[in-house]
Amino acid sequence: MKYIDEYRDSVAAQKLARAIRRITTRPWTIMEICGGQTHAIVKFGLDKLLPEAITLVHGPGCPVCVTPLELIDRALHIAARPEVIFCSFGDMLRVPGSVSDLFSIKAQGADVRIVYSPLDTLKIARENPNKQVVFFGVGFETTAPATAMAVYQAKQAGLTNFSLLVSHVLVPPAMEAILSSPANRVQAFLAAGHVCTVMGFTEYEPLVEKYRVPIVVTGFEPLDILQGIYMAVQQLESGKHELENQYARAVSRQGNLPAQALIGKVFHVVHRKWRGIGEIPRSGLALTEDYQIFDAETRFQVGQLHAEESGECIAGLVLRGIKKPYECPAFGKRCTPEKPLGAPMVSSEGACAAYYLYHRSVEELR
Repeated sequence: MKYIDEYRDSVAAQKLARAIRRITTRPWTIMEICGGQTHAIVKFGLDKLLPEAITLVHGPGCPVCVTPLELIDRALHIAARPEVIFCSFGDMLRVPGSVSDLFSIKAQGADVRIVYSPLDTLKIARENPNKQVVFFGVGFETTAPATAMAVYQAKQAGLTNFSLLVSHVLVPPAMEAILSSPANRVQAFLAAGHVCTVMGFTEYEPLVEKYRVPIVVTGFEPLDILQGIYMAVQQLESGKHELENQYARAVSRQGNLPAQALIGKVFHVVHRKWRGIGEIPRSGLALTEDYQIFDAETRFQVGQLHAEESGECIAGLVLRGIKKPYECPAFGKRCTPEKPLGAPMVSSEGACAAYYLYHRSVEELR
């Protein structure tokens, strides 16, 4: 496991932490965008290595967490139909809708299947010509190319029993929504490295200039994250605002151009509602006119279904970096991974789940 162990070296981590402490002279608030980064920070106790002046807050970096309630309800409505085989990544099955979740619908007899790739659903559609096969396309730009390829191949093959329920969202508009909010306290970002492997990082340059904030493209291992924090603090302490790439071993400035071209062929940019946050302009993807025939919302006429968020869950405040998970009165009591009130507690990348799972009591967190 050389290529994992070398980025989890405890001696190197302590050295980086000491370097961060040496250069930190003032309080700074830094947001990591990706839920995978959040889990690494909490699991490995990276925040405990940092000086007290550095505050890490957790952004809307979990696409499962920000999938709007009404879209979950639409998925449940489609999945419950007897003629449907509903396919999804596993982390969506226990995300609560208004009154149920996909796991419960499956337990009641619906044909809900976990797949590891959108392309798996094409095989299912070919093997079940008398069923309607629906894939729940959830994710940031990272997973959008695979979803795009599935619908592209479905059109090429003339599959008429395949469709998509699309919930892909885009990271830069969410960052801008955070920065433009009067409640914003984020002074620098650790950008999600896996998103940038696909999209590159040119889209972040206008944000750096407009809001004068450092953005560091960062990986997911402990040393990646600590180095990303060090680079961000260096900029903050010197009064700079630049775009830097810590994750150069995987990310280039231009990203994966063929993947971007495929996304552009199949999808177009639309306004999108984010769970707990509300509508963010030009922050989502929807099928283009050439691929509208594969739109599950239209095929099953569920676009009119709407739902209101629970007033008890503070997921929106957590996803915007305003509150920490343990500041929610329901955290660890009425809201647990077994009985979640909101998606951040059930998702494998949710901030609330990270705080609940990894070795620390609420009292210790405070």
